[in-house]
Amino acid sequence: MKKLSGKSHIKVPGFTFSGISAGIKQSKDKDLALILSNTPAVTAGVFTTNQIKAAPVQLAMKNILSRKGQSIIINSGNANACTGPQGLKDAIKMQTTAASLVDIPTDLMYVSSTGVIGKPLPVSIIVKSLPLLVSSLSISGINDTAQAIMTTDTYEKVFSKKLKIGSKIGSITAIAKGSGMICPNMATMLCFIVTDISLSYAALDAALRSAVNQSFNMLSVDNDMSTNDTVMIMANGALGNKTITQRSPYYNSFKKTLNSITYELAKMIADDGEGATKTIEVIVTGAGSESDAISVAKAVSGSMLVKTALYGRDPNWGRIIAAIGYSGAAIREERIEVLINNIKLISKGTGTKNEHKVQKKLEDNRIVITINLGLGTGTARALSCDLTEGYIEINAHYTT
Repeated sequence: MKKLSGKSHIKVPGFTFSGISAGIKQSKDKDLALILSNTPAVTAGVFTTNQIKAAPVQLAMKNILSRKGQSIIINSGNANACTGPQGLKDAIKMQTTAASLVDIPTDLMYVSSTGVIGKPLPVSIIVKSLPLLVSSLSISGINDTAQAIMTTDTYEKVFSKKLKIGSKIGSITAIAKGSGMICPNMATMLCFIVTDISLSYAALDAALRSAVNQSFNMLSVDNDMSTNDTVMIMANGALGNKTITQRSPYYNSFKKTLNSITYELAKMIADDGEGATKTIEVIVTGAGSESDAISVAKAVSGSMLVKTALYGRDPNWGRIIAAIGYSGAAIREERIEVLINNIKLISKGTGTKNEHKVQKKLEDNRIVITINLGLGTGTARALSCDLTEGYIEINAHYTT
């Protein structure tokens, strides 16, 4: 268990944050959060590809067509998913009431939820708590917000970077939650990103999709996909820079910085995987194409046999090479090399008899599996964690 840090020194110009306990969770932990921009912001989002989508996701996907937003209200402890027409009414009730209290148009307020699926949202409890939530807004309250969106997470996930735009220094800051039900193509995860940098919608949307594809879409805890996955970004332009387009000289820097932020958050989610004791990074090089590299990285990082072997400190390289083989990528067995924490385990498709050395390395809580396919220049990286009895314990009793 990692200590929650409370108030943060992180501030993003033009944004305020809050997080309180509304009583949705029996534990009385924080469970209701709010992010507010002082002005309307260019807004982009990526949502779950699950065919069953929670009510707040349905509402957000409709709102995002405007490409604008100003505030996001988030609750944890209840997903408001598979709750029928009433679930959508409840999401709209959250949206309209919160928008009225912060005095913004309803369509600039987004709603997000996470928690148990199939239970009616206690919307009356939420509405009753909204005045306190709004009065608690603070420029330094981002950690409260990050805590309030957690479910089985053991610590809040916040990451921020500065970026020089001409003579100005802008900020990009993100919070995320996620610990289980995590699979490539996002996860049971929420991520909210705010920046004071001015960008066009096309630039913001393209940068966000690039970041998600290289981070959250390359992350696996247990190969399950949720109904509520949401990643959103708001850019309010408070920095006063010339608006960045995809042709601007600063676009690539913004995209690179955003990529690094979401990848760090994905690492935190892997690190905080339910019951996990080890964070796993799979790096693939030498693939015939980028898509082949991605296929191999996902196959190895998502393999339950690889994950359990690493938990048991078993240097069973047969599981790794088997996953490479069924990945669907073009391979030549005799060219494959695999290293674990810089010790070569497979060379030219066969074992190196370094199992004892690798076994010692598997005592580490961070494991890097490096795979060279020896066929080209394609590269990819994926994140995962080991699979333990702790995962079973958490999920066997999640709703009881």
